[in-house]
Amino acid sequence: MLQHFGKYILFMSTLFVRGESPRIIFNRTIDEAILIGINSIFIVAIVSTFIGAVTCVQVSYNLTSALIPRSTIGFMVREMTILELAPTITSIVLAGKVGSNIAGGLGTMQITEQVDALEVMGINSASYLVLPKVLAALLVFPMLVILSMFLSIAGGYIAGTLSGEITAQEYISGIREDFIPYNITFALIKSVVFAYLISTISSFRGYYTSGGALEVGAASTTAVTNSVIAVLIADFICAQLLL
Repeated sequence: MLQHFGKYILFMSTLFVRGESPRIIFNRTIDEAILIGINSIFIVAIVSTFIGAVTCVQVSYNLTSALIPRSTIGFMVREMTILELAPTITSIVLAGKVGSNIAGGLGTMQITEQVDALEVMGINSASYLVLPKVLAALLVFPMLVILSMFLSIAGGYIAGTLSGEITAQEYISGIREDFIPYNITFALIKSVVFAYLISTISSFRGYYTSGGALEVGAASTTAVTNSVIAVLIADFICAQLLL
């Protein structure tokens, strides 16, 4: 484990050695942001909406005391969504989609010697291929988390009102109750940390792939597994340090 961690740190340092021009990095970052962000909107929207709906229904199911106002359902959906569900679940979903895509793409380039061709041309392949992916992830992950927050709360509203568990006025009153703006900042900080971990770990696993097609598949699986574990550990550390 220590050997892999040391290799990972050295890999990160190579991203900034003999870097490409800012114009090239910018153009490639925009291309990667489109691939990572635009292509992930649908899955994020579906997951977020149903997470909010399920959270609303389950909170309503457990809220049996007549002394607790029904607006508490909206309050709980908002707090659970902003603090945990939106940043963490979205990042885990993206670890499976984006992480496997990054690792598989870089692994295929490695075994087909496209990475070696870039090095022969005098291009720092790590900076050219990996740095734009990391920057794009840092850019689009917070945007996807904000979208997830909105859709999750909207999903709870739709599920609660259509099922008759809560009225629209009670739900809106709940999501407005005792709002703490710092929670949004905390969620966005977590999304940036998760974006860095997912993009760099997946790139590391893909970049050092060797062998054939089976090894590419194994690298993608390992990248997703390691990314999810790193996200969960970072989630706990961020909660301890920032809350």
